[in-house]
Amino acid sequence: MKIVLVNIGALISGNWREPFIKGDAVVVDGGKISSVGQVSDADIDDAKLVVDVDGMTVLPGLIDSHVHITFGDYTPRQKTVGFLESYLHGAITSCISASEIHVPGRPADPAGICALALAAQRCFADFRPGGMRVYAGSVIMEPGLEEHHFENLAAEGVWHAKVGFGAFEKPADVTPIVRNAQKHGFKVMCHTGGASIPGSQPITADDLVTMAPDIAGHVNGGPVALSDDGLERIVSETSMALQIAQAGNIRSSALVVNLAEKYDQYDRVMISSDTPTGTGVMPLGVIKSLTEMATLTDVEPERILAASTGNCTRVYGLSAGLMEAGMDADIAIIDAAQGCTQPDALSAMKNGDIPAVAGVISNGMPRFLGKSRNTPPPTRALKIVKNECIASFVEEGVHHCC
Repeated sequence: MKIVLVNIGALISGNWREPFIKGDAVVVDGGKISSVGQVSDADIDDAKLVVDVDGMTVLPGLIDSHVHITFGDYTPRQKTVGFLESYLHGAITSCISASEIHVPGRPADPAGICALALAAQRCFADFRPGGMRVYAGSVIMEPGLEEHHFENLAAEGVWHAKVGFGAFEKPADVTPIVRNAQKHGFKVMCHTGGASIPGSQPITADDLVTMAPDIAGHVNGGPVALSDDGLERIVSETSMALQIAQAGNIRSSALVVNLAEKYDQYDRVMISSDTPTGTGVMPLGVIKSLTEMATLTDVEPERILAASTGNCTRVYGLSAGLMEAGMDADIAIIDAAQGCTQPDALSAMKNGDIPAVAGVISNGMPRFLGKSRNTPPPTRALKIVKNECIASFVEEGVHHCC
């Protein structure tokens, strides 16, 4: 399906160094972004769907880099069905598993660990709940894992792993296993801060420096944070990605952003939800954290947004998260919510107001257009200029296309 978005107010790139793109249009074709900024008459003639976004803000769909999935769209931790599909209504078009630790009776032996990761990866390979892309199958680091386990899993397409829940006497004891995983291309995320649930243990700045994972998971605490000095060490002395989580310490979140600015390390900052957990199911977890960081720090909202778009693309090597030709057509449309004192989505975020999500396209398909069920309606109104979709209907002023 070819889709054209026109009359865009602010077009966000996902690249914090050059956050704005000149122009007011985006063309989607065959599940990919075809062109950004300008649109030709030929593209409009060929399009199945043309949407006038009425001056709203358009950006890459958000990437939640810390989600606790199991199998299917279900979380036993919160006994909730359909949470991933609901997260899409929070402008999240991709999520990355933080390991399937919440599977009841999860195995701890090497064969079982590998089977769990591979099964999760396979289950979500073609399953898109509500249109959400799920990067599943994260190996839980446990004693007994050897290099051949990672070599075999890498050959099957499994590429990420999680440290923080294994039966190691000391956290640093996992270091040789981390190296074996990284040798075979795994992106290794490590729990950071105090213990989060039974079976986990505190991991300090010293532990992280020793282990040297690729990502310091919920570096602002999960939920208990490192000391301020420890955080500064991680930012200034290491190269690992700095993943902030909604489920962590909000003061430490702002400190991480400010430290990243101080040391010119904003490329490493990612903002995630770390849900569903004890903090609950949070469809707006990522956009809430982005808004909090926009209002609690001096970093502009358009740059903050890169922490859940282009920065994730770079850290994980994804094909989405940047508004560029050839990237996956995962796109969100946001605006100031009705009743907001600010005129647009970016100024609303700076004011501390979570923006309205007015539409989401994922994998080149419109998932909803008009308003999200999880936010207030936008100040402006989308207009369907042309619609040759197989089916469409209007309900309460919201246009749905499929």
